[in-house]
Amino acid sequence: MTHQMKLHREPFEMIKSGKKTIELRLYDEKRRQISVGDEIEFTCSGADERIACRVASLHIFGSFSELYAELPLLKCGYTEADISTAAPDDMNVYYSREEQEKYGVVGIELILL
Repeated sequence: MTHQMKLHREPFEMIKSGKKTIELRLYDEKRRQISVGDEIEFTCSGADERIACRVASLHIFGSFSELYAELPLLKCGYTEADISTAAPDDMNVYYSREEQEKYGVVGIELILL
């Protein structure tokens, strides 16, 4: 099965270059449809550029606090320059605390195709 997701330019480029191999998302109804082995086609917001990835693993957690404690953040889109300030609250920009508590979160481990 192939899933469609949008990304801002910076995380899109990081996945494309292989620096980011884990995409962090809310584990909502849409993400619960994803299985290991599925493909995800990412579209870059504001551009007509796409990349395809295969789902290698799903890391499901109750919160971003749990996820941040378990997964290697340098694979989740952080860099050496900003890793020291990485915090679960960074994800509040994308998802409300209520959504996070309702659905939980997932780190989607990717293999670039």
